[in-house]
Amino acid sequence: MSNVDSTAPDPSVISDIPTPQFARLPDPSQLFSARSTRFSEVAENHELAPYLQFLSGLCQIQATIQDGLPDPDPVSAETLERARQHTMPPLDRGHFTADAAFTETLDRLLKAAVDLEMPEQARTALDKVVKADADGRAYMVQNVLAEAIPVEALAEHIFIAAALQVHFARLAARLDAKSLQSVGDGVCPSCGGAPTATVLVNWPRTPGARYCSCSLCGTLWNYVRSKCTLCGSTRKILFQEVEGAGHIKAETCDDCHGYMKVFNHQKDHRLDPVADDVATLGLDLLVHELGFRRGGINPFLIGY
Repeated sequence: MSNVDSTAPDPSVISDIPTPQFARLPDPSQLFSARSTRFSEVAENHELAPYLQFLSGLCQIQATIQDGLPDPDPVSAETLERARQHTMPPLDRGHFTADAAFTETLDRLLKAAVDLEMPEQARTALDKVVKADADGRAYMVQNVLAEAIPVEALAEHIFIAAALQVHFARLAARLDAKSLQSVGDGVCPSCGGAPTATVLVNWPRTPGARYCSCSLCGTLWNYVRSKCTLCGSTRKILFQEVEGAGHIKAETCDDCHGYMKVFNHQKDHRLDPVADDVATLGLDLLVHELGFRRGGINPFLIGY
């Protein structure tokens, strides 16, 4: 592992570079199919290959079940205005109620997942979710949305989280990106979720700008480089990397002792915040040894 000094100038604040757009909303029709492909790619010759291939299949299900789904209940104009006035995300995960669209999403996902090849632990977990009553499923939904999944029930919640990702991506896609505003460090402006990781984008007008990627709805939002995603500190920020993998780093903060992964699309445009986060578990283990806690949220990596 090597350290990289963080004193280089931030290209996103240099005057002759256009100001990056604040938020980019997800395209659910493409998000999960692309992620499935990436999981399959990183699974090759990987020690976690069976799990990565399972996640590839699960993401493909996330993509295919969307055809013909009912539209989610729209966010009311009153809710949107209240969110704007009080600097809150317009999608209120704290008061989420399952509508017909989410219920159908979850039912389709569970039915399709039965045919997936998966580890035995996942198979047992899927059976528990399929057999759970409405209250049991609602309890798991609230655990995922509160980012408080019980350690003893991690596997069951993977399927609930996958359905919620589809539903919230579809909700977020219906928002007006230009109306979104910052609601706090490390908080998604669409749904209030935590980021899985951050990405240095390779977009034509603003190459090198940094974006957080929401772990729930997939919204990307611009965030200053060399600033801790977790606490906002600009002091004592270093970047750790595994030797020979400079396109993926862990941003560590000595103030809050947390870290967040950074994926550089300028060096590899295929990197996916969720798939490559799971595939680089070795980087997490190395940074843990340095005394830093994981800040990114990934429902497929809970427990690490």
